[in-house]
Amino acid sequence: MTTIRILPHAQYCPEGKEIHASPGTSICEALLENDLQIEHACDMSCACTTCHVIVKEGFESLNPAQEDEDDLLDRAWGLEPYSRLACQALVGTKNLVVEIPRYTINHAKENH
Repeated sequence: MTTIRILPHAQYCPEGKEIHASPGTSICEALLENDLQIEHACDMSCACTTCHVIVKEGFESLNPAQEDEDDLLDRAWGLEPYSRLACQALVGTKNLVVEIPRYTINHAKENH
């Protein structure tokens, strides 16, 4: 199991959180399975940027981003060099540190 440490986020996990995921699981799936309800307006189909995360540690262990993910990331709020869409970034064997940006471009949240 790979450890994912989520940095504090005022809405999702004010004190931060540490979870575990099997390699091959998307970061988004891992967060949702551990009661961290990150936005994912397109239902994890790589059609929006609401699950944008910044991988602070372990970025190189993730699967490479595909062209459609890279194109969408250009529209993400707070884009950084180590940004990924959580629905497309598959956990490897190296532990991760992930930051959920403060804002998304989504105007309506799922399941709220």
